[in-house]
Amino acid sequence: MLCADNVQNYKNKAGILQLSKKHYWHLLLHMNGNESEIDDPNFFFAKDGSTNPQAELFATLDAFFSNEVKDDNSSICRFPARYTWLKEKLDATDFPTAECKEYKKILDRVDPKSTTLVFPSAHINSPASMFGHTFLRINSSYNSKLLSYAINYAADADASKENGVLFAIKGLVGGYYGLYSLLPYYEKLKEYRDSEQRDIWEYDLDLTQAETMQMFRHIWELNGTHSYYYFFTENCSYNMLWLLEVARPTLELRKHFTYDVIPLETVHVVKNAGIVSAENYRPSKRTKLLKYEKVLDEKYKEIPLKLVASKVKAKDIEQDKSIPIAQKRYILESGIEYLEYLYSKGEIKKENYLDLFHAMTSERAKLGITKPLDIATPPNPIDGHRAVRAEIGIGSRDGDFVTFLGIRPAYHDLEDSAYGFLRGTQIEFLNLLVSTSDKETKVEEATLLSIVSIAQRTLFFKNFSWRTKIGWDNNYLSYDPTFSLSVGAGYSWGNDFGFFYCMVDPVAYQDATFHAGVGGSIGFKVDRYQKYTNLNMEITQRFYDNGYNQTLINASSGFRTTQNSQIVLKYDYKDKLIAQKKADEQTFRVMLKYYF
Repeated sequence: MLCADNVQNYKNKAGILQLSKKHYWHLLLHMNGNESEIDDPNFFFAKDGSTNPQAELFATLDAFFSNEVKDDNSSICRFPARYTWLKEKLDATDFPTAECKEYKKILDRVDPKSTTLVFPSAHINSPASMFGHTFLRINSSYNSKLLSYAINYAADADASKENGVLFAIKGLVGGYYGLYSLLPYYEKLKEYRDSEQRDIWEYDLDLTQAETMQMFRHIWELNGTHSYYYFFTENCSYNMLWLLEVARPTLELRKHFTYDVIPLETVHVVKNAGIVSAENYRPSKRTKLLKYEKVLDEKYKEIPLKLVASKVKAKDIEQDKSIPIAQKRYILESGIEYLEYLYSKGEIKKENYLDLFHAMTSERAKLGITKPLDIATPPNPIDGHRAVRAEIGIGSRDGDFVTFLGIRPAYHDLEDSAYGFLRGTQIEFLNLLVSTSDKETKVEEATLLSIVSIAQRTLFFKNFSWRTKIGWDNNYLSYDPTFSLSVGAGYSWGNDFGFFYCMVDPVAYQDATFHAGVGGSIGFKVDRYQKYTNLNMEITQRFYDNGYNQTLINASSGFRTTQNSQIVLKYDYKDKLIAQKKADEQTFRVMLKYYF
């Protein structure tokens, strides 16, 4: 009876204080409007807890005061954030207690002190990873951040083992559960930095130890729960914002997002909230190997490959007096990095890896200690442009004055400033550009989806370039917007000045009838001074099934005026067909692009 009286008294007090209407209680329940975004019924005590915060609060109190065994499986141990907040707000002195051994063990291991937002940048050849990713690192009292723990949220799926189209569709419609995980930080680094070749950006946040602890208690509550995962909305980055708001309830980070949540955009929002206190860059294994390609003398560049292929022995390199000691170090170090990279990709058996690793590291140790490889920090992603783009421009087409107006919800294309973005990548959704002249108003482009990955081939990376596009544009023989689908593949080579590429693009399009064709393209991009300007040019020759061919020439030069504005000068040449006769269409334009 005493427990029953106590819990009823606390329910009455909670009702008077209107705790169920408090912002923080809604944060703990992940209430968005009138419904929780947690889809797991095990997260709630009340049957209607996902839509009734008052019923859930009363049911939580009932659970705390119930006769359940007060061990690790008790409601008190499962929901430490709710317990702590309710006890504080109710000014409770006789709340029941529990012995939470497992929670205390993990708490002692994680040792929460501060918080870091981590952004692994885009993956050059993975469409699912071109937006990047975010997760949180809970920093401990250890000096090495590698011993900290990472909080991650991801779809419970393996994209490498599923059909790519099915994976994309299921991700769009919530066909996967999203799960939280707590892992050692070094394991996440191995996954993103080493295996997936993604540079890591770390943004230390000014959350206090108490705020970090508050967030950790809630993370514990989410352990084992699931929600439906949506690639564009309730994704990895969006759920990290929930955790940050739980840590500091005055933050209003999620309100900035409606129809899509792009990982880099969440980093911008966190920065604009004024809680980023420091920034740090960790180069990927790919970045390190590209640096070794630059410091290795030309005549030694193939030796690391031969070391990994067991065509050359490490001890022979160390004993070769004709090789300068600095080059010996670079040869062995790059060989070790490349060996680790191939092993992480599953391209070398463990036994062979261990033998080669021991041999190369042993010989490298004989060459003494030297300074780490000097890798320049690239432009910070949060110094690049924002995702949404609006553009306006004027120009001339075959002597007629034309105005242009466009909008794009996401995200980046090759004509945008590449400052802060991964080189050679493009991903666009729902790009719309309309033109108006005295003759007509028409849609120049209505892109549903465009993805480009122009990855340069190097000594260590024999990358394959590809691109795909679906939507309407005016790049065909007709003067009217034409719906088309293209998928292309090719190769690219580059240096610090820029890159060159060649592609073959099969196309299918629909005007009055269905047509197919194939195009060959060569192009280049100069991005040496990407903070200020970039230059693009592409020439395409297409051959269609109706016997006609077409030449397309596109050239543009962009001038970055601010972080989020750019002036672009552009020229287009297109072969067109009028009354079964070839004609050309030439367009000159000046565009002002603004990003927000």
